[in-house]
Amino acid sequence: MLQVNGQPMDRTGLHTVQDLLDKQGWKAAQVAVEHNGAILRREDFSTTALSDGDKLEVVRFVGGG
Repeated sequence: MLQVNGQPMDRTGLHTVQDLLDKQGWKAAQVAVEHNGAILRREDFSTTALSDGDKLEVVRFVGGG
């Protein structure tokens, strides 16, 4: 089980941060991700492994005018 933006999420089928983003429909170029207190670089999303108990905060950027 993961905690994403303060909410529990089943980790089944999620191996990396990129897997999580894909499942949620979030584009890497439009988010910032904090993984267990550390801000991740976008190029590390596909290599950062997820484990039970991980805490993630995902901030999405929304354009507007």
